[in-house]
Amino acid sequence: MFGAPLPAGFYDRDPAVVARELLGAVLRHEDELGAVSGRIVETEAYLGPHDPASHSAVGRTARTWHMFGPPGVAYVYFVYGMHWCVNAVTREEGYGSAVLIRALEPLEGIERMRARRPKARRDAQLCDGPAKLCAALGIDRTLDGAVLTGGSALTIHAGAPVPDDRVVVGPRVGISKAVEWQLRFIKAK
Repeated sequence: MFGAPLPAGFYDRDPAVVARELLGAVLRHEDELGAVSGRIVETEAYLGPHDPASHSAVGRTARTWHMFGPPGVAYVYFVYGMHWCVNAVTREEGYGSAVLIRALEPLEGIERMRARRPKARRDAQLCDGPAKLCAALGIDRTLDGAVLTGGSALTIHAGAPVPDDRVVVGPRVGISKAVEWQLRFIKAK
């Protein structure tokens, strides 16, 4: 179903490249009740301090602390006063770039996901947005700074690569700055 956790070197690159290559990888959260996971099918790259839509554009704060590295850690933040979002930090420590995980195809722990997201009518809706996938996988601020490369409860594993002809590239959504930048990557159905 999936391979070993992706190494830190995978993340120590341009966030747009990492965002594209994360398609097909598996995000996994393991806790005392077992594992829940999903195949990554949508991502967005946030390029760093020069990207006006990136949280790092305002500099390092208590909220964005983990976004500034090292590569391969989780940056988890609260949005709209009610939702969590999870990112994989990219590039060198101190830079402030990351990839937002926007959607997953559920793999493991689907019953637990259903219990956490009872309003989802179909399994395909359990993780079809960044806040939804965090709710379904039980991801919150306690996982901010988790080492995605192994040794923590939250990891990203090698998965089935997605060929270029199955990838749709478009503008990021849910932002108000640099909306025209083509940094959203989606696995075509």
